[in-house]
Amino acid sequence: MRYAIVIFLLLTNIVYATSIKDFIDLKNCDQVVDKQVYQICYLYKYKGALAVWYDLDGQLVNKGNIKERPKFYSEKNIPIQYRAKHQDYSHSGFDRGHLANDASFDWSEKSQVKTYSMANISPQYPQLNRKAWIAAEKLERKVAYDLGSASVINLVDYRGSTQTIGKNRVAVPSGFYKIIYNDEKNYKKCFYYKNEPDPILSLKAHQIPCSN
Repeated sequence: MRYAIVIFLLLTNIVYATSIKDFIDLKNCDQVVDKQVYQICYLYKYKGALAVWYDLDGQLVNKGNIKERPKFYSEKNIPIQYRAKHQDYSHSGFDRGHLANDASFDWSEKSQVKTYSMANISPQYPQLNRKAWIAAEKLERKVAYDLGSASVINLVDYRGSTQTIGKNRVAVPSGFYKIIYNDEKNYKKCFYYKNEPDPILSLKAHQIPCSN
């Protein structure tokens, strides 16, 4: 019932959102994990995030661009029985898909490493993670650079999800929302991606209305 309420809020408020509280009631998160540069609403049942949100500084998003990738690590702030682990994804057919993505935070080693928490990772089909979803990630950085800043909300859709991976039974989502906005500049774009093996690659094909 609690998750149904969360999804109802997501569906009824997606077109009006300017903050995470317009999408979900944070009281419904089993745990809110503060990674300083981004926040996670974590659900124990799914061993994964329901939402990840952050603000991007346009002066930082293209700075650094560290090429070396850190190692993934389990989130120690989450009780051990509810943690996803790096090994859960091995030979699963799914990528370790970032919600707060590496390239938006690689302006310092410290900020980049924070994105490799397994609490920030969700099972994504390879073509989605590497070719389709990445286009929306590039857009958030472009918006931040062009407008000076951008706010981003990533929402994970578990409706109809029955598949799990790994020893810890990490839930495979049905899809993902990304909302990119800057209220001061009257900018907002919303996207939805089904978690499927052969997604349409065009960014425009995934755009959904942000207003009635």
